[in-house]
Amino acid sequence: MTNINDVQLEQVIIHKVGNPTRGEELKLSTNPLTLNDEIVRGMLTKYFLSPFNEHEQYQFTHLSSLELNEVYQYVTGIFDDTKSFVAQSALLASFLYNKSTHARVKEVELYIARFSQVPFGTEYVDAIGLFKSETKETFLKVFPHGQSWEVIAEDGVNINKLDKGCLIFKKNREEGYVVCVVDNTNKQDTQYWVNDFLQVTRTSNSYHHTDAALGMCKLFISNELNEKFEVNKADQIDYLNKSIEYFSTKESFDLNEFATEVLHHPEVIDSFTQYKQQYEVARQVNIEDTFDIHLAAVKKQQRVFKSVLKLDKNFHIYIHGRRDLIEKGYDEMSGKHFYKIFFDEES
Repeated sequence: MTNINDVQLEQVIIHKVGNPTRGEELKLSTNPLTLNDEIVRGMLTKYFLSPFNEHEQYQFTHLSSLELNEVYQYVTGIFDDTKSFVAQSALLASFLYNKSTHARVKEVELYIARFSQVPFGTEYVDAIGLFKSETKETFLKVFPHGQSWEVIAEDGVNINKLDKGCLIFKKNREEGYVVCVVDNTNKQDTQYWVNDFLQVTRTSNSYHHTDAALGMCKLFISNELNEKFEVNKADQIDYLNKSIEYFSTKESFDLNEFATEVLHHPEVIDSFTQYKQQYEVARQVNIEDTFDIHLAAVKKQQRVFKSVLKLDKNFHIYIHGRRDLIEKGYDEMSGKHFYKIFFDEES
């Protein structure tokens, strides 16, 4: 998240949440942190908020009724009455403790924070954050000792890496709020954090559709296409480049138009259509056939759309376009493959 300089960190409280199956305890704090030091307040705000992508939005949900979602209820209690912050934070920690029974779940510090002046689109709103600190790193502390210096090792939290987090904006209360989620640790326990504890689902918006469609296209071109049609690496890169170009230059996505302009061949288009159906079932997502393209999602995905052709450990060829200017061949005398590249100028 950017533009957080004006965010006000109003309250923070820390609870120790163990794993009950290992006999670890739940240790609740009775008071919030004292935030008199502006430097510490600023460091905490950056630690909490910087990792979030405000475009990747979720919302609280429940199989029966939204009102039965525990985290939704406790957060709503804080929004409605800030004086209940400590009491509601204890309920949140207790609920997390009851969900922390998986063998992979570690004992953690749970930070619960209340913010004001948080940027949301063109306005500023209140927000509540839930943050888990799971991993400790060793730091060296240098301190004076007489006329010399000494060094000791201490375990602490790396403020540049948030393990797990959830940021709830005070927006769209009836629909389950606007929620952002971070999970940078064990992917095996994502089920426990996202589904069991938070009980959130992705919001179906243009960012989600763009991100999901590009992710599907990349996997189809990188894996499925080669298995079905034995496409060489240069052609794969060409397909990837054309996919990104389509999403970068169009205002909206149309499945039939994309298939015609990028994939061309009828048999490849048929395979892509079948793969889309399989992908949606396997990933439990629904990718619409038409939607508005979100450029922030395109920029995010561009980082993983590789256009590099790696040849042994000797050469890297960056292919940005004009597939017709590169040819692949095989030299029988040397017994090696080769690429022939045509160009006008060298720089």
